[in-house]
Formats: sequence, C-alpha cells, structure tokens
Amino acid sequence: MQVTGHSKWRFLRHLGLALLAVPALALANADVEKNIANSKNWAMQAGDMFNQRYSKLNQINTGNVGKMQVAWTFSTGVLRGHEGSPLVIDGTMYLHSPFPNKVFAIDLDSQRILWKYEPKQDPAVIPQMCCDTVNRGLAYAEGKVFLQQADSTLVALDAKSGKVIWSVKNGDPKLGAVNTNAPHVFKDKVITGISGGEWGVRGFIAAYNINDGKLAWKGYSVGPDAEMLMDPATTMTWTDGKMAPVGKDSSLKTWQGDQWKTGGGTTWGWYSYDKALNLMYYGTGNPSTWNPSQRPGDNKWSMTIWARDVDSGKVKWVYQMTPFDEWDFDGINEMILADINVKGKPTKALVHFDRNGFGYTLDRVTGELLVAEKYDPAVNWATKVDMKSGRPQVVSKYSTAQNGPDVNTKGICPAALGSKDQQPAAFDPETKLFYVPTNHVCMDYEPFKVEYTAGQPYVGATLSMYPAPNSHGGMGNYITWDAGTGKIVQSHSEKFSVWSGALNTAGGISCYGTLEGYLKCVDKKDINKELFKFKTPSGIIGNVFTYEQKGKQYIGVFSGIGGWAGIGMAAGLEKPQDGLGAVGGYAELAKYTDLGGSLTVFALPN
Repeated sequence: MQVTGHSKWRFLRHLGLALLAVPALALANADVEKNIANSKNWAMQAGDMFNQRYSKLNQINTGNVGKMQVAWTFSTGVLRGHEGSPLVIDGTMYLHSPFPNKVFAIDLDSQRILWKYEPKQDPAVIPQMCCDTVNRGLAYAEGKVFLQQADSTLVALDAKSGKVIWSVKNGDPKLGAVNTNAPHVFKDKVITGISGGEWGVRGFIAAYNINDGKLAWKGYSVGPDAEMLMDPATTMTWTDGKMAPVGKDSSLKTWQGDQWKTGGGTTWGWYSYDKALNLMYYGTGNPSTWNPSQRPGDNKWSMTIWARDVDSGKVKWVYQMTPFDEWDFDGINEMILADINVKGKPTKALVHFDRNGFGYTLDRVTGELLVAEKYDPAVNWATKVDMKSGRPQVVSKYSTAQNGPDVNTKGICPAALGSKDQQPAAFDPETKLFYVPTNHVCMDYEPFKVEYTAGQPYVGATLSMYPAPNSHGGMGNYITWDAGTGKIVQSHSEKFSVWSGALNTAGGISCYGTLEGYLKCVDKKDINKELFKFKTPSGIIGNVFTYEQKGKQYIGVFSGIGGWAGIGMAAGLEKPQDGLGAVGGYAELAKYTDLGGSLTVFALPN
C-alpha cells in the first residue's frame, strides 16, 4: 500500500495508537520473560509471573520418577527454617538462607561456589521476627540478584561477582518492621513488602527501580486514600452483587480513631503479575492487635486481595475476604493467575487459597467475586461466604469478639496458621486443577487487652493448636481443587501439615515435601498414587523446583525445619502456647526430624 502526504501522517498516527492499544508489546521485563520462557531455568520463585509453579520439563515422568536418586546436596550452614527455593539461570544456581540471609552462586557443572554474600545484620533483628527467621528467596533480572534481608534492607547484587550494586532501607526493624518475603521483578521495578503485623507495623507494598534502587512508589494497606494510592471514585470493590467504587475514606471509616496507624495489613507473601493488564496482585495480612475487641470495625483494607497498576501503584480493585478478622487469618497467600472455565464460562481468573479456609476465584480483570468455597471440610468459623455481599457468615460460637476478651473460645477451625499458610499451591494447565498443600488444624483462642509500645509485640491473644477432630491425628492434606466449581477433587492425608510449596510438571507428576522431611511425587491425575518418596535430612518447608542442565532434568528442595509450624524446634521453645500456639500443636514433630539446612537435588540415574 502506498501512503503519502497527510494520509501518511494519519496512517502513522493510527499505527501508533494501535500499538499503544496492545499493552503486551511493551510490558513485563524482557530479560525475566526470556529466562522464564526457557524451561531449563527456574527463573522466578514460582517459575513464572502467574505463580503457577508448573514446568514443561518431562524427562522425569510418571514412568521413571520412582527411580530418582540423590544427585548432589549443599549445606547452607544455617539451622533455621528454609522456605522458598533457589533460582537457576543459564547454568548458575542462586541460593539463599534464613537469617543471616547468605546468598551463594553455584556453578551447576561442578557444584563449585562462584561467590558468596553474607550481610552483616544486627542479631537484634531475630527476636523481632514473629515466626522464625525464614527468607522466601531471591529474584533475578538483568544481571542482578535481589535479596530482601531480614533487617528490611533490599539489596541488588551483581550476578557475576556478588558485589553490592545498590541497597535501600525498606523499614525500621527496631519498630518490628522486618522482612521475610521474596522480592519480585515486574517491568523495571523490584517489588517488596513488609512484615511485622504482630508488632503493630502498618503494612505497605513498595516498588524500587531496578537500576538504582530509588523508590518509584509506595502504597499502604490501611489509612488515608492518598497514602494507599487509592482513588475513591475509580477503585472498585465487590458489594451488593456487583463492582462499585470504594468511596471516600473507605479505610479510615472502618477503624476507630487513629488505630489504623498501628493497624497491620502487612505484605510478606507472594506477588503475581499479568502483563496484558499491567496489574500486580497480592494479599494483605491481619489487622493489629489479635484482640478484636480493641479495634471495632471492618479494619479495611487488611485481609484483602489487591490489584495495582505496576507503573504507578494505583489500586484498580480490592476485595476484603475477612472483615474484622477475629482469628489471625492472614490474607497474604499467593494469587495464582490462570485462564479457566468458571461455571462453564472462559475466565481470566485469580485463584487464592486463604488462611481462613475458603478458596476464592475472582475475575482478575474486574475483581468480581465468582467462587468462594471451603477447601477443608473442617472449617467451622463461618458457614459460607455470602456471594452478594462477599462477606463470610460467621458462626457466633466461634466469634472471639462476641465471646469477648479473657474468654477462651474453643474448637475454632482452622487455627490461626490457616487451612493453608504461605506454602504455595500449583496450577496444572493440562488437568486444569490446583494442587494445594494444606493444614488440617484447629485452635482455642483467648484474646486479652494489650497496649501498643513501639518495637514490642502487639499480639493480645493466647492460642493452643491441635489436629482437627476426626482426622485420626493427621494434621495435613494434599488436595486437588477445581476452582471453577469450588470443589475438592481428591484429597491425600498426611500426618503433619503439608508446609511445602508444590510443583507440577509436563511429566505427569506433582511433588511436595512433608514436615517429617519426605520429598514425595505423586501421579497428578491420581494424587493418592505415590510414585516417589525420599527422607531428606530435615523437615521440608521449602518449595519444590526443577531445572535442566546439559540435557538432564533435576528436581530439588530445601530441607530445614522451622517456620511457624516448626518454630518450637527452630527456636528451642517448649511451652505448648509458645510460638503463638504452634509449639503444642506440633510437639510430636521432634520424634520424626531435627534441625537442618540443606538443599537436596535429585535426578534419574545415568
């Protein structure tokens, strides 16, 4: 076609507008996308930006996974809880540890350490971390390795030398603002959150420029609209069966006085990103304190699913799962993005397995609530989620607020650590099912009055945990879930909570770890068909991952007992109500495993 003169100008103008209308052309991060497109790598903590934890590798499959042997191991030299997983980029593995947050670069041909980074952090950070000194992993982009240290320092390391390129302080650990989350790279930004809800820290999400570490934007979870980067007229939420604007002061109106300033809503979980929409998704944690009588109101926007624009941080939509949380049902678990049929309709979905025991399916474009059903039949604190209001229907018997402070409310299911904590689920695009590691645990919960003191715990409740009734002592299940209908498809019982991140592959397998220390792989079409089982040196709370090196597929996992479930062993606690109630619930775990800190990597024999 020949185009001249004014018609040429109009053609170019329309072409430019057309290109602007195709957001995927310019979005995401080219280096990250290149790395995750190569199945030989494990280039993000979840393997991709959708948090699906699925690999196209199939050399290890249902027919031969039972023959796997240990290929090599590596000790981090740290005896605390090992969460997350290493990254693998083009033949180099980047591996992290709990506090003091060591980072190793390992050559995968020789297993030789190329460099090691060990930050000098004040040990005073350790008692400021509520539930062990865990770290959930690294991020990688454009020749940089990103580490979020416990003391809140975000560091960019040179991937070839391990030298610090830049560092920035993300919070004040003296006030309890510490970090356990993995940073995530979306576009030209590295995104990180904050921990410390049990210290009255006011949660936020922050975006820093990859190249120089300068703060691009920061959005709080609670408080004034401007500080949350929330436009009251354009930010939408689910109400009365439809999406509607949140309205002015949507958070402030749900807190008494200035309570929002110590209101929690921290952001220590996992983040996902849809480049076509330029939206990132994440969850906010519990409101502070754990004594609900001290903070009447819905306490928005704690316990909420968020969709934010990555460039500006502006909020597109929010959905609060547990208004006026009375049980510490943190909402930080991962948001899995998947294109599935929901009640027969093709949907760009967001699927979230909340601590409160409900599995949610939302339209990730609009924020509409589509499905909300229990993914553990033991859940009893609410009968259901009312689909019109989006609110859980609370059973008064299990309401710690109605029963009041200094009253021990018994038999609440799930316990505060939830039907699932941060241990991430997997989505399999072949079976269209979600593979979910779960806890089958209940609790007694007694709130008490507590005064806020900066830098001191601000909990206000005593908890006791134990296996759910009629569970024959089993504290965990590995389940498959149909997010389109909100139904459990299969369930496989485990003695202890399944506190490991899942992995599915094109080889037909689904793998996870157990608190006793077993790596297990099952047939993803029949999860009760166990194909592989191996006892690693310590309990597994890390996430299973896979990679390929020189034509050979490997599957690996951290072992190192700890985290909330293992805090008794990790920190040497003995009283049943220590560790925010977890010590008594998992007392028997010490008969099956001990402290450790190592990576175990498996492969088929030559």
